[in-house]
Amino acid sequence: MTAVVAATNFVTVSNASKEAFKTASLVKTLSVNVLIYGARGTGKKTLARYILPQAEIVDASSFDELMTTISTTNEIIISNIENLGNLNLLIDYAKKSGIKIVATCKRDNYQELLDKLFSLRILLPSLSDRPEDIEILIDRFVNEANTEFNNNFILDRKGFMPDLSENAISLKKQIYTHILLNNIDETSLMSCIEVFLADKLGTNNDYRNNLHIYEVPLIRAGLLKFKSQLKLADRLGLNRNTLRKKISENRKYGL
Repeated sequence: MTAVVAATNFVTVSNASKEAFKTASLVKTLSVNVLIYGARGTGKKTLARYILPQAEIVDASSFDELMTTISTTNEIIISNIENLGNLNLLIDYAKKSGIKIVATCKRDNYQELLDKLFSLRILLPSLSDRPEDIEILIDRFVNEANTEFNNNFILDRKGFMPDLSENAISLKKQIYTHILLNNIDETSLMSCIEVFLADKLGTNNDYRNNLHIYEVPLIRAGLLKFKSQLKLADRLGLNRNTLRKKISENRKYGL
């Protein structure tokens, strides 16, 4: 079973991604315009690049750049076509010039207008509907992060909950952050906090207003390790009621 298409890195494990790639392969050599739609981070640009590997990618919101580009080429990838202000103008130009267009969008809007421009649509479902692809993407992002950070980190899948809020985008960010945090030293951690706080200081209550940044992770880690408020209070040298008060004050941060 092919997990990743070498030419594009488009994951093809789930039935949905296999069908999408199969359709993309069929139209790769045909003179038809294709619309690829789906939520952010589902692989639309990757699949578009597979169909038109040499084409320039232009965001539809950059209308002047878009019109300049299509006047000098015979193929183009248009991202976020739902942001195009004048779709009729693009339709007219495409009919006259014969340019091949592969476009991406988050929503399949403008049904009637898009029918005039695109002969074929490819839906890429969210990763939550393609669980087989998630495992391959996790492995890929872990390998990428290890290469970037020069690590040999092995992700413990037990208890790991993939962040699929923005599909592959949020998943990659989650894994990179997870690996980075598991390899950060005290000096680097303090530097991160310093940068974070640099533009947030300036009032008389700065100490109290930012105390949760230190207290919440300390309490959270302690509860996870000791499984008991009584034991944690003892380890921290706090009165149990004081610890309870701090937990209550920081409920909004997940304590």
